[in-house]
Amino acid sequence: MAGLLIAFEGLDQSGKETQAQHLRSHLREQGHKARVESFPDYGTSIGEEIARALQGEREYVPEVMQLLYVANRFERRADLDRWLAGGLIVICDRYLASSIAYGEAQHLDPVWLMDMQRHLPKPDLTVLLDISADTAARRKVQDRDRYERDLKLLTRVRENYLRLANDERWVTIDGERSKAEVSEAVIVAATARLSLP
Repeated sequence: MAGLLIAFEGLDQSGKETQAQHLRSHLREQGHKARVESFPDYGTSIGEEIARALQGEREYVPEVMQLLYVANRFERRADLDRWLAGGLIVICDRYLASSIAYGEAQHLDPVWLMDMQRHLPKPDLTVLLDISADTAARRKVQDRDRYERDLKLLTRVRENYLRLANDERWVTIDGERSKAEVSEAVIVAATARLSLP
């Protein structure tokens, strides 16, 4: 059986990492092989450069930042392909849609942002954990990176995510609810959409 790719998307502090790990644990309890990957992957050379830029140590225009994000995913493409071919369920904390939602919010061409990622594995399901920009700011008061500090940008990003979520391979979950409620909704959605036992 071929593997499945599930991507979690949403603003920072929407619960992507927590819910990705909850879903992985649930899937393993059901006997599935599952793992979580996070993007950006700060453990690579390109990931380290992204981290520097987010902390203000580097100054890159939006186009260059998105090229770095996409290149960072391509660094892991061989791993993703191998895991999926081996039947794993791969759960990504951020993936392809982040570049489109954030890039378009910075006035980049969404067609370009999609096109340069066309050779990366496509998600079977994308879960949008929807929260407001105000909630994102309230949940993380200190050490916010340059994107997290820009509430107008985050509002545009959220609007882009909600538009992208009209696709049939997406499900939108209210991330304003408790972790337990969100987790239950994620499990129900993933089980139903992907026909998992």
